[in-house]
Amino acid sequence: MMNKTKKTFDLNMHVARLLMDEPFFAALSRKINKTASSALPTAGVRVNPDTAQFEMLYNPEFFERLDDPARKDVLKHEFYHLVFDHVTTRKPENVKPMTWNFATDLAINSHLENLPSGCLKPGQGPYENFSSGLTAEAYLVLLKKQEEEKANDGEKQEGSDEGSGEGFGKGSGKGSGEGSGDEGQFDSHEGWGAVDSTIEEIAKERLKDFIKKAAGEANQSGKGWGSVPTSCRRDILERLATHVDWKKVLRYFVKTSTRANKRSTVKRLNKRYSYIHPGKKVTRQARIAISIDQSGSVDDEMLAAFFSELNKLAKLASFTVIPFDTRVDESLIYEWKQGQNHKTERVMCGGTCFNAPTEYVNKHGFDGHIVLTDLMAPKPKASKCQRMWMSTKYYAQHPYFKTNERILAIDV
Repeated sequence: MMNKTKKTFDLNMHVARLLMDEPFFAALSRKINKTASSALPTAGVRVNPDTAQFEMLYNPEFFERLDDPARKDVLKHEFYHLVFDHVTTRKPENVKPMTWNFATDLAINSHLENLPSGCLKPGQGPYENFSSGLTAEAYLVLLKKQEEEKANDGEKQEGSDEGSGEGFGKGSGKGSGEGSGDEGQFDSHEGWGAVDSTIEEIAKERLKDFIKKAAGEANQSGKGWGSVPTSCRRDILERLATHVDWKKVLRYFVKTSTRANKRSTVKRLNKRYSYIHPGKKVTRQARIAISIDQSGSVDDEMLAAFFSELNKLAKLASFTVIPFDTRVDESLIYEWKQGQNHKTERVMCGGTCFNAPTEYVNKHGFDGHIVLTDLMAPKPKASKCQRMWMSTKYYAQHPYFKTNERILAIDV
């Protein structure tokens, strides 16, 4: 009888079943890559520096040992880290990484009842005097106070910042630090805040869009938001409703529209097959079209705000500026080269037709198209590249036509 090789646990094969009664988390899960890895003992989320997207890493052997309720809560724990921005820039300054890690876990685990034993939980172990349901910032205050009291009492604190995210459960060694006693840290927080700030901004913008769509699916489903508590739901919706920093969004648009050209080169080692296959050298060059509505209803103040930001964006890439009204005059089109500054200018005045710049952009093979306008014209034909609209708050809320493309409101 032949010996059958045991298959490695594949979390992707179980996610739909585990989250079938969790519409919000199920919708979000579909947008998050889940990759098996033996490099960490349990699970964790991070920003992938190569794809500029959030991803979840998990240890197959760890997940295989859990029952379904625990697997489900571990998934939700990781997604809560993403939803509440624990992975990137929410961490306060001048705070020990491990202390912040503990604070975020305590905040999340307040809402999860089926996690594996030994997790950080308010009301248990060293945190028996901590109330449940607080924010990470509130638990951070309590943890710092606890540390100060122990220091004043002359008690020796166990563990250190090293090994952040290592271990799971009681007696885990690494990961049980800074006043954690016998309780081990829940999951891996390795890599938080370790990538370039621009990559983080791109990942955050993508994630925000995923969360918005997941919230929409939850609102429309017959099961609602599943187990997401009212307080968390309110926090999520408030985060989605916060004012959008249009300058960051514009930078994100340029980055995500950048075309990547790959070619083989023996000068760079292949990460997976060193000395067997050549590596890949990636060069990036974005061709972005900026169409500026020159009709009289687009006022000078909005044009000035737009040009001001374009001067900053020119540090990242070159742009082709396309003035238009009911037509595109190709003699007025110019290249805004990287590193240059330009003054605000109006060169046309007339009505508005969005088909004119769209046809020009489609014909000339651009990677991204940004349109500054008051949106007061019929819906244009489809764009062959990513297209975004910019307008004032009023016109963004009262567009002449409906579109699924991003409409960004500018404060003027």
